[in-house]
Amino acid sequence: MNKINYQKETDKIIKKIEEEGSAPKLMLHSCCAPCSSYTLEYLSDFFEISVFYYNPNIYPKEEFEKRFAEQKRLIEALHAKNRISLIKGEYNPNEFFEIAKGLENAKEGFERCFKCYRQRLEKTAFLAKEMGFDYFCTTLSISPLKNSQKINEIGFETAERFGVKWLPSDFKKKEGYKRSIELSREYDLYRQDFCGCIYSKRAKEEEN
Repeated sequence: MNKINYQKETDKIIKKIEEEGSAPKLMLHSCCAPCSSYTLEYLSDFFEISVFYYNPNIYPKEEFEKRFAEQKRLIEALHAKNRISLIKGEYNPNEFFEIAKGLENAKEGFERCFKCYRQRLEKTAFLAKEMGFDYFCTTLSISPLKNSQKINEIGFETAERFGVKWLPSDFKKKEGYKRSIELSREYDLYRQDFCGCIYSKRAKEEEN
């Protein structure tokens, strides 16, 4: 199956937004400040954004809180054309452990991760629909280690289920990942060395 260039799909939507002169409301799921840095810099020119920090996968709780604090600090420091607000999701790691059952030893980046993408996107879509947002999206595709094709596949499926538009994306394109590293340095952001869950933490520790 041919891979879709989702950055081109984003460009088409943004071009239409510019022509209409509007600023649609976007519910943007974020896993951490570094991944959201370029994404917010880029999208805040075209959307009014609420960042939804919902990550029951992150382990331990201290890590969850540290990443949230950095997310909040970044949003407060960014100079954005349109408004950016922040919503903190509830931290309930049992939600993640439930979907990870039977996949505890699965290879990083595959089925367990796909379930984690879906869990977070479904919660984001639900909130976007409930609050009357125009679109929902996630920062996850900025990482070279994340499967952007799968993220978008799940995004479109979730959009159909919840009745709110998915903003297709592959934020690593146009040197987005490189820019996120630059912005992380500029704002002195904490950059974690593992994805977030206890299984990714263990995998990272085994590498070292």
